[in-house]
Amino acid sequence: MGRGSYARRRTARTRACSARRATAARSGAPVYGSPVRTRVRRAGGCALALVGGLGVGGCGEEEDHANRERPAASITVTAAIVDGRIAVSPRSFGAGPVRLIVSNQTRAAQELTFETGGNDAGVTQTTDPITPSGTATLEVDVTEGRYEVRTADDEVKPAEVRVGAPRESSQNQLLLP
Repeated sequence: MGRGSYARRRTARTRACSARRATAARSGAPVYGSPVRTRVRRAGGCALALVGGLGVGGCGEEEDHANRERPAASITVTAAIVDGRIAVSPRSFGAGPVRLIVSNQTRAAQELTFETGGNDAGVTQTTDPITPSGTATLEVDVTEGRYEVRTADDEVKPAEVRVGAPRESSQNQLLLP
C-alpha cells in the first residue's frame, strides 16, 4: 500500500468524517445522516404524500363508465397469385381485423380485390397494382360470411374465404400494439 494509494486516502477520509460526527454529537448539533434530521425528513415526506394523495382523490369525473372490451387481435392471412389461381391461407377464420398479405408470382402487374361474396352488400377493398414478384397488404375488418378474393384478370381463378363467428377479445393479452 503506497503513500498515495486509494485505500489510504479512503481510510483517512473515513476517520475525518467519524471525528466530525463525534464532535457534532457531543455539541448537540444535527449532522447529515443523524437520526434527528432523518426523522424530520421522513415526517415531511409522509405529510407531502398524504396531502398529494388526498388531492388526487378529488380529481376526475364522478360518473361511472363502462369499460369497452378491446377488439380481437389482428390475424395475418396470406394470399399468392400463382399459376392462374389465387391461393389463400388459411381459407377460414373468425370475424375481426385481418391483415391480408398478397404476393404476385405472375409476370404481369395484378390488382387484388377482397369483397363480400355473392350479391350481398358489404366489404370491397382493392390493392394498388402489385408488380411481378411484389407484395401488397390489405387491412380489413370482416364480419361473419363468405368472401371472394379475385383479380381483374379473368384468367386468374378467384378464391373463396369463409369467415366464422367473431374471435375472442384481446382484452387480457399483453404486449399487443
